[in-house]
Amino acid sequence: MPTGFTIGFGDAEPQRTTDAPWARSFARRRRNRHGRGLRGPLLLPQLPGSRTRLERFEDLVAEAAERLEELWGARVSAIAFSVALVPGRKSLQRAEAAGRGVPLGTTVTASPRRAASVTVYRRPVEELSDSPVDLPDIVHDVVVELVAELLAMAPEDVDPGYGRWPRRHK
Repeated sequence: MPTGFTIGFGDAEPQRTTDAPWARSFARRRRNRHGRGLRGPLLLPQLPGSRTRLERFEDLVAEAAERLEELWGARVSAIAFSVALVPGRKSLQRAEAAGRGVPLGTTVTASPRRAASVTVYRRPVEELSDSPVDLPDIVHDVVVELVAELLAMAPEDVDPGYGRWPRRHK
């Protein structure tokens, strides 16, 4: 018996009903017309391929900060680390006025009202990387440079592993 028709007994004519698959709206159908639509996510959330680029970059910054915290303890644990996509207009104007390139991050010194903070800009740092293999070393070096600026020290003194990434882009 075809879907979408009802059988009547007696004098009634067969009538079309509205619960035929083609009569339902697209939103009410669970899958597409031929039943080949996606049934769920392609990757489970716990698999590494399901993480976004921002989440992976945040992980790299957190790993670099943890390494520095192991070396310096409370001096680095008091610093708040964050990631932003790109620098703001004011940061770009200050860098241009000083004759420098695009900043890779910024630091804010501690005050009585706020803790010290380090912000790493994701896109400029990713642009330095020729391959995804170089990115962890670049992120580590950038975080070390920013923490060294906050602590008023040389980057080599902050972390002996500084400089693993060859600086051919500077």
